[in-house]
Amino acid sequence: MAVTRTQAASMSTAGGRGLIDPVALMKIRSLELRARLVVEGFLRGLHRSPYHGFSVEFTEYRAYAPGDDIRFVDWRLYARTDRHYIKKFEDETNLRCHLLVDHSRSMAYGSRGYTKATYAATLAATLAQFLFGQGDAVGVVTFADRLGEYLPARNRPGHLRRLFLTLERAPDGQATNLDKPMAAVAGLLRRRGMVVLVSDLLAPLASLDRHLGALRAFGHEVVLFQILDPAELTFSFEAPALFRDLESGRNLFIDPGAVRARYQAGLTAHLDAIRGFCRRLGIAHHLVPTDQPIESALLAFLGERGRKGGKGLRGAR
Repeated sequence: MAVTRTQAASMSTAGGRGLIDPVALMKIRSLELRARLVVEGFLRGLHRSPYHGFSVEFTEYRAYAPGDDIRFVDWRLYARTDRHYIKKFEDETNLRCHLLVDHSRSMAYGSRGYTKATYAATLAATLAQFLFGQGDAVGVVTFADRLGEYLPARNRPGHLRRLFLTLERAPDGQATNLDKPMAAVAGLLRRRGMVVLVSDLLAPLASLDRHLGALRAFGHEVVLFQILDPAELTFSFEAPALFRDLESGRNLFIDPGAVRARYQAGLTAHLDAIRGFCRRLGIAHHLVPTDQPIESALLAFLGERGRKGGKGLRGAR
């Protein structure tokens, strides 16, 4: 079912919270429109709220320092403030962000009418829309058992559209293998910036902390969004059924009641291991169920940046 922009806008205010229900959002066919609706609604909500939850920074200017080129003094601002301010250059103000998006087969699972892959693409597109609107350079890398597509970080006309087209492609990889892709990413990203990993992380973690640690050692800020379906978190299945492993293709007949406790214990240990090395490496880890509004993940992202002294909200253009 296609949803028009007018319908989506009306849905975004449901419950008076200004958050778009993910079920409604994912019915919009255009990834670009989904991302734009989330960002525009998010910004409207911030402007109405007296409480942003993170610092709002003005970063178009900095104070004049002896030796600065006076050609870049804003004299109109001087007339209003009696202080000298210099317009910042793009390299001084802008972030370089690469979105690493999991395209393995496990991302094709979904219990709510849409898949983890669709949710992950929407979250990545929303982050790209927001950062691009601030003048930041954004790129994307897709991966499964190896690197897929690579679009370097840019901020120029037409680039955001190319990024959306890359994200819209359906996952076509095999099993999640974080070792080879993360090693390759470290070789690609030579300039310091931000790396945002969007994945279900349903894979062995033996080398992930080493690769993420290498990115941190090189000076990158690393953010991890772990995307899981609510059914994966609770294992709420009731009747015995045939389960299919999306990555290996194996069929397994399982009685949920008999294995639920063991499943949940294994998942808890897996999540604890991820949180542990993220704390050790200074990496922001956000566990994001696919029934959570995208705006909540965006707010968590900006709040984390504000706490770490990074750029907060400058007002997307």
